[in-house]
Amino acid sequence: MERNKQINIHTIESIFEMDMIKGALDAEGISYTIKEHHDTAYDGLFILQKGYASLFVHEDDKNRALDIVKRIRTLPYVAYSKDE
Repeated sequence: MERNKQINIHTIESIFEMDMIKGALDAEGISYTIKEHHDTAYDGLFILQKGYASLFVHEDDKNRALDIVKRIRTLPYVAYSKDE
């Protein structure tokens, strides 16, 4: 039996969310794998069904990583216009 295998803990909805999660996990020293669902042959068709990407972490880091993801998903998204 494989010890401390990686498990899927979250479906990432956008590249923006992915970048924020990657930065936070890197800062905490949590190893992860992100499997993007974007396929150039189908021009992102599966993103609507599967989300932008899947986040995998080791079982031992699951709770810490979920706390980070939860914190990031509660942050407000603010878009700024160059015209303002």
